[in-house]
Amino acid sequence: MKPSGRACLGIAVAGALVAGGVGVAWWSLRSSAAFVPAVRESRLDSRAAQARFGPQAASASGSVGGLGAPADADAASQGPPGCRIQLHDVTAQTGITFVHTDGSSGRRYIVEAMSTGIATFDYDNDGRVDIYFPNGAPLPGCTVDRPPRHALYRNLGNWTFEDVSESAGLVCTAYGMGVTVGDYDQDGDPDIYLSNFGDNLLFRNNGDGTFTDVTRQAGVARSGGTIIGAGVAFLDADRDGLPDLYVGNYIHLDCAAHVPKTERGFPSYPSPRDYSPIPDTLYRNNGDGMFSDVSGPAGIAAHAGRSMGLTCADYDNDGDTDVFICNDVMENFLFRNDGRGHFEEVAVIAGVAMNMQGELVANMGVDAADFDHDGLLDFFTTNYQGQLPMLFRNFGDGVFQDVTSVTNAGARCLPYVNWGAGFVDFDNDGYLDLYIANGHTEDNIELRDRSTAYKCPNLLLRNTGRGRFMDISAKAGDGMAPVKASRGIALDDLDNDGDIDVVVLNSREAPTILRNMLAESGCGHHWLGVRLLGTRTNRDGIGAHVTVVAGERRWLEEVHSGRGYQSHWGTRLHFGLGTIDHIERIEVRWVGGGTDVFENVAPDQVVTLIER
Repeated sequence: MKPSGRACLGIAVAGALVAGGVGVAWWSLRSSAAFVPAVRESRLDSRAAQARFGPQAASASGSVGGLGAPADADAASQGPPGCRIQLHDVTAQTGITFVHTDGSSGRRYIVEAMSTGIATFDYDNDGRVDIYFPNGAPLPGCTVDRPPRHALYRNLGNWTFEDVSESAGLVCTAYGMGVTVGDYDQDGDPDIYLSNFGDNLLFRNNGDGTFTDVTRQAGVARSGGTIIGAGVAFLDADRDGLPDLYVGNYIHLDCAAHVPKTERGFPSYPSPRDYSPIPDTLYRNNGDGMFSDVSGPAGIAAHAGRSMGLTCADYDNDGDTDVFICNDVMENFLFRNDGRGHFEEVAVIAGVAMNMQGELVANMGVDAADFDHDGLLDFFTTNYQGQLPMLFRNFGDGVFQDVTSVTNAGARCLPYVNWGAGFVDFDNDGYLDLYIANGHTEDNIELRDRSTAYKCPNLLLRNTGRGRFMDISAKAGDGMAPVKASRGIALDDLDNDGDIDVVVLNSREAPTILRNMLAESGCGHHWLGVRLLGTRTNRDGIGAHVTVVAGERRWLEEVHSGRGYQSHWGTRLHFGLGTIDHIERIEVRWVGGGTDVFENVAPDQVVTLIER
């Protein structure tokens, strides 16, 4: 949100192998045909953007920001001709009719501008990734004939989805904000946790395609009906083998006390600074279907913030799960876990509290991954208009450095408000790219600022493998053409063809579904999908470090629950391997457990690794 006064497979089980006493199951995958709709144009006035922000603010078709280099300055920026990233918009083919609402009535409550996240996961364990869309609800002054609802879409294969919200028992009309997924009761079925404006909700998966609201029994409603929720995530905070729950809290909002705002004579949303920060909540899983609020003894309640996106990641490689919190117009939090579920806030010491100029910025979403292949998890956070996103490189001694400019990871981001973002290897070349969703908070921003727009193009930055990112958005297919007010994203393999697709939650309208055409292009890059199954530790392997080794090459991924902008995706890990056609071993370090090694694994398949 803005700073005050600134513009800123079908599945067929093929068999099983045993490596080091650990079972491995694998599946064959198949894909379907593409759909290509019409291209739409951006409304951004690029000349106004460049006049305001300089050469870092590029036109929708031309150059990149960060270092101001032209998008095609590096001849290799798009990769080999047969492996160039092409995303196609298949939304119209999917049968998805969900439309997001923010419940606005013209009074401009701050919650309207935030919108919501999104979740992709396999709710019915049929091997296909399904989609859950949280939704808003009517706010005071807004009247509707039929309350909007959240929606669960079952993946039927061949790029078609079915709305199963009613049959699944998920006809929810709460004002949704963030969402995460995890098997809290360890019964083998993924459960859903929703953060809302108001009481939160926990839906238990019954294993038969239906869900039951168990919020009250579990004790995770989070008291206080005026709290705006934020990012949420399951994690094993105390390494006892049970998924605990971290709940981000934004602010208290009393709609009855709302004071209308204007900026340059036009109606405007309030600033986050108009509201006091509040602490987040940490729930410990008791193992009996109930949770206990341990925010105080865990050290979380001592720190008040305005949480937006968050992610849980073992950044210091000490075997326990730490927590990174994006705070709105105040310093970020980095909670370092001591291994026993007690956290110390170390963001300033670690160098991730502010940007490289030491400025407070409006952080939105965050993802964690090892973008530079040094075996350490780095962080990428998104920001407001006029502020670059931040790529924090992990140096391994508890300290990070903002390397956004030197890596070009902020390419073309300055004119936009950035929200959801994630690391993803779109072309399976072995290097993690970045997808960034954009959209302004103010739906009338063009009336007072022609350098930006409410609806904006999203961005795709390709990792060249030489320490730099290059903006290839204009050349990455018609899927990069939609101009929306985007918020949450999810990056998952929706058609089980070995490449990663995109789902985008767009505020006040339908989502966008993008199909990655890499598998159909004849590209020879290899890949590997990894799903974990814990037997002594948490079943989903949340927090586990998975390292794929092939000769001198190593790829590290961690299983995350919540990530991006208040979203969830990717518990089935994806590794792009480039030309590597043989994997020597896979090392899995379980949270609260040991390390298992799987040897001589073939690529181009999904493997399920079972804890010994």
